[in-house]
Amino acid sequence: MSTGAAAAVAATAVTGLATPAAGAEPEVVAVDFADRTGDFRGGASGTLYGFGDEGAPTQSLINGAHITNSSQKAPYGTQHPSGDAIKIEDGFFAKHGEDMYIYVQDYYPDWAYHGGKRPGDTRTYNLEDGTYTEGANGVWDYLEVVEFVAEAVATDSDRPEDYVFIPYNEPDGGNWYPDWANQKDQFLADWQAAYEKIQEVWERHGLGHARIGGPGDTRWQPERSADILEFAKANGSLPDIFIWHELGINNLGSYRQNFADYRELEASLGLDPIPVNITEYGMLRDMSVPGQLIQWFTMFEDTKVDAQTAYWNYAGNLSDNTARPNGANAGWWMFKWYGDLDGSETVRVTPPTPNGVDTLQGIGAVDDANRRATVLWGGTDSDVALDLSGLDESVFGNKVDVEIRENALTGAEGLADTPRVIAAYDGIELEDGELRLDVPTYDRYAGYQLVITPSQSRDVEADAAAQPWRDSIEAENMDLTAATVYTQDPKANGGWQFLASGGKDVGSFNQVGSRAEWTVEVPHDGTYRLQVIGGAPGVPGRHALFVDDASSGTIQYAADLALNANSRWKYRGSAELLVDLTAGGHTLSIRSSADGTTRLPNSDITLDKVSLTSVEEGEPTLYPASGFRLEDGAALKWSGNCKGGAAISGDGRADLYATAIETGYYDVQVDWASTKASSVELTVNGDTVAAVDADAAGKWRSNATVHLNEGINEIELHSPDGAVVQSLTTIRDRAADDAAVTVEAEDMTLHGQASITTLADSTGTNASGNAFAGWIGNGTANTVEIARDGFAAAGDYDLTVHYANAETSGQHDYNPQVVDRLLEVQEGTEQVGHAYFRYTYSWNSFSQRTIPVTLSTADETLRLGNAAAWAPNIDRVVIAPRLIGEPTTAAR
Repeated sequence: MSTGAAAAVAATAVTGLATPAAGAEPEVVAVDFADRTGDFRGGASGTLYGFGDEGAPTQSLINGAHITNSSQKAPYGTQHPSGDAIKIEDGFFAKHGEDMYIYVQDYYPDWAYHGGKRPGDTRTYNLEDGTYTEGANGVWDYLEVVEFVAEAVATDSDRPEDYVFIPYNEPDGGNWYPDWANQKDQFLADWQAAYEKIQEVWERHGLGHARIGGPGDTRWQPERSADILEFAKANGSLPDIFIWHELGINNLGSYRQNFADYRELEASLGLDPIPVNITEYGMLRDMSVPGQLIQWFTMFEDTKVDAQTAYWNYAGNLSDNTARPNGANAGWWMFKWYGDLDGSETVRVTPPTPNGVDTLQGIGAVDDANRRATVLWGGTDSDVALDLSGLDESVFGNKVDVEIRENALTGAEGLADTPRVIAAYDGIELEDGELRLDVPTYDRYAGYQLVITPSQSRDVEADAAAQPWRDSIEAENMDLTAATVYTQDPKANGGWQFLASGGKDVGSFNQVGSRAEWTVEVPHDGTYRLQVIGGAPGVPGRHALFVDDASSGTIQYAADLALNANSRWKYRGSAELLVDLTAGGHTLSIRSSADGTTRLPNSDITLDKVSLTSVEEGEPTLYPASGFRLEDGAALKWSGNCKGGAAISGDGRADLYATAIETGYYDVQVDWASTKASSVELTVNGDTVAAVDADAAGKWRSNATVHLNEGINEIELHSPDGAVVQSLTTIRDRAADDAAVTVEAEDMTLHGQASITTLADSTGTNASGNAFAGWIGNGTANTVEIARDGFAAAGDYDLTVHYANAETSGQHDYNPQVVDRLLEVQEGTEQVGHAYFRYTYSWNSFSQRTIPVTLSTADETLRLGNAAAWAPNIDRVVIAPRLIGEPTTAAR
């Protein structure tokens, strides 16, 4: 492509975030779409203890992140209070889950296992339930553990063939066999014994060959690996999956050589290649950070292995890659983008430093069937030049549409909106299949996605220009008073820390006069959403917002993780506040005091980034078909008057993942076409909500007013008779929220021990009215009851429960032992719904979790409780019909 053409392309970019630094040369990433490197594997989306209990994380988060493999706790395991593989397998296998791994040694409660020493024969185990009595029985104790764990999977799992047993976890690192010179023979004998015992159980149940993974070393160990493979080959006990861990900062530079050495070792032993899973990778600093995660994804995808993010905090949040019970952080969106490549072939990507640490890296892929090419990249502070070649004009034509999205760091608990389009190009002409695009970089922690298609019927530039106005500022760039800027070095503390957007944040916000101010120009009169990314260390807290020196509300923060110095003030969440502004310039002031005399409760909160988004127009968010996941025969269509639309019919399905920053009602707008009378069915979060119809051939725009949950909402599109969907758009409809009924805990009928607690304002709580109902559950008598006032009709509802749960159980060296509390919902005497409610960090800090229910009566009251254990504390419940009004369809 000529220099002049490249300049013209760059000039059409949608502006508003960053611009290339004056005089700075961009870093070049070369992507050759003609040089195919194999089928996309997608295995780097694995997690260790990413799952807690059923629904933690929610199904929308699991499916959207496209998790293909996970390691979880053994049945009967006591290492952690949640994470049992059998209990979470339904959610894992629901869509994309392929391989469930079990850490068999996680039967033991302590770390290192069994005090770090290999057990002997001092116990007699009950193989039915894993309990034991003291006293020898002539069988090695751990072999009994292996047997009852394998037996539990064989008999209790619906998919035992999809399990992989890991008998030994980090045996070289303090778990039983660290002294290889003197313990090699013992380990090899124990490996053989465990291997044979698992196969014996599988044979007993007619299950064929059980898959076994190992050795599971803390790092690549050439000598140990050679000895193990040589022994296992000779004794018929080769691992089905070869496992080791890659956990340090420098592993970003050394992994590929480790992998090459492993493959060379296999060849020297005359072995065919064994699949590899790096069952623990990354440091604290990498989790939730797109620009870090993409570096790991790239290495593992290049070598076509599976890999699992390490478990540094608590189970059930995909290793810190989700926000709140149902929300996405920026890390989740990188998982989602990576999973979107399923069905593609990867292509050759050449970064400036192929084996560098903390450097620009990327993945390229082509989906020939759908005529869609993608590049994912991140990891640099420099602007990036994409040098694209090999775009086959028989696939893409000579003109292409391009959209580039940016995904910037929002903290571990900060809600990330759907990544915005920062550049869009309509109908760029290719020259010999080549194209160069210059893309400004927000910072090294951001991630980016490029999607190329043939020219679509929709105008991608116009769609990008129609996005709601947004602006943002790093906290360190605000005007600060009585506050301190701190640099968060990504290599400090060996990577045992969380990172800050732009590399810095603002702390010591602990004086009456502490404030951070931002002068910003807004484009029109209306309502804007202020979002503050910050860390409230273990307790909820508050700041005051002033606009042009006038009080404009309270910024209420929920508590964030404050387990230790690594997370305190650095495990950042987000707080949102709506504010009305007139067009023009304003000074927004975030203050620790509302009156200038006293500090607000728990106002010592770090600030990382502040953004302002126009929501006056309902914040329309368009999800184009070019970004849909297409399943069971659905495909993008490139002929007719709906080019680039998703053709769905029969069992074909299109999946998309829509963000709701607020729980409430949204107009879901579907642009589609049909060649005859047809319909499009919408399933939201697993439940069919609406069908939109057309009685003839044509192009249509349909609308349905649907209740969406805070965070990520999985929307599936079906069309039994056939349709082509061009896009789906969500538009916030706050006026429709009047259809929902809010019941405060104080207004519920309490039964048994259930009682109301009022919190002092000094706690900084985000409970409405500072009150909640507690001591619910732990028996059928302790419940709260809600009368059918305002929702006296049978039908489908969402029950959004605002709750607190800070229960922990047991001790661990570094993992908080969080308990997911179950809440059951009864209509009269019939249970109509249930869900597990994850950790909220403080009993004074309340999050929200939605339970879908179908009510069959108009007058039976609802009872909330838990027959077997304590339920979460409840602040309030919002009951909302899932659909209001009748969907409409009009020609377009």
